Amino acid sequence: MLLLTACGTYIWADTRLSREVDLDRIADRPPQGRGTNYLIVGSDSRSGLTDRAKQELHTGGSADAGRRTDSMILLHTGAHGTTMMSLPRDSWVTIPPYIRPDTGKHYRASKNKLNAAFSFGGPDLLVRTIEHNTGLRIDHYTEIGFAGFVGIVDAVGGVRMCVDRNIKDEKSGLDLKAGCHTLDGRKALAFVRQRHQEAQGDLGRSRNQQKFLSALADKTATPDTLLDPSKVYPTMRAGLDTLVVDKNTDLRTLTALFEAMKGVTAGNGRRLNVPVSSLGFHTSKGSAVQWNLPQARKLFGELRDDRPVTVDSGR
Repeated sequence: MLLLTACGTYIWADTRLSREVDLDRIADRPPQGRGTNYLIVGSDSRSGLTDRAKQELHTGGSADAGRRTDSMILLHTGAHGTTMMSLPRDSWVTIPPYIRPDTGKHYRASKNKLNAAFSFGGPDLLVRTIEHNTGLRIDHYTEIGFAGFVGIVDAVGGVRMCVDRNIKDEKSGLDLKAGCHTLDGRKALAFVRQRHQEAQGDLGRSRNQQKFLSALADKTATPDTLLDPSKVYPTMRAGLDTLVVDKNTDLRTLTALFEAMKGVTAGNGRRLNVPVSSLGFHTSKGSAVQWNLPQARKLFGELRDDRPVTVDSGR
């Protein structure tokens, strides 16, 4: 019965995956490196949220407001463990030539914030932009919206997080006292979205996101969750409802991704930000994050060749 149930669950879940992204169609890609690179994107998609939920979660906007992202993490797995590298949304990068899918208009390569690539051309342009600026080939793409994130956290019974100070942020709705807390879906979303109370803004938010995702993976992969049908089915259903992946991703790929994130919590890997030289770089698009190019290129090279990471995030 257990075997039949497991097989049935696998087939059901695999058919629910939304494989919208075709990485094989992307042109001018860097050569395949060693190891495996996953791009994890947290989008602000409000699909599946009621008006009341949007108000309670402080998301603003509507389900048709367009896709943006507050979270972009490149996760590399290989012979030396896992490296979770956050790419700040305001990173000042070169967006390669593209065609706007909504208008069909052609655009030349230009400088802009990394988040603009996702807004202008969705996952395809975001992947092209990251590959163009890092030289790293993305092997798998995973994106989850607000509703799915909240649903997963609630389905596993919350995730324990410890903070060393009081945090109160009106924009995200977060209100935490110093100490350890079990965050439900609403508080977890506020925790990973807030940046105005972080001394380093987006870099501080990136660290919170990495810390939380590792803890969530650790909680989700425990026997208490995996062997409890009352938790497994709601967890999978909540995640699959807003999950977008590439055409070559299946449940085994997602399992490997979660195991890699769990490994970071266990000490088999590193969490860092792309090295930066300025958090308030003045541009034609407003204040941006400027990468420390010598250090960033060294880091990208280590990841591409699957060598031990020696570069610190720098800030």
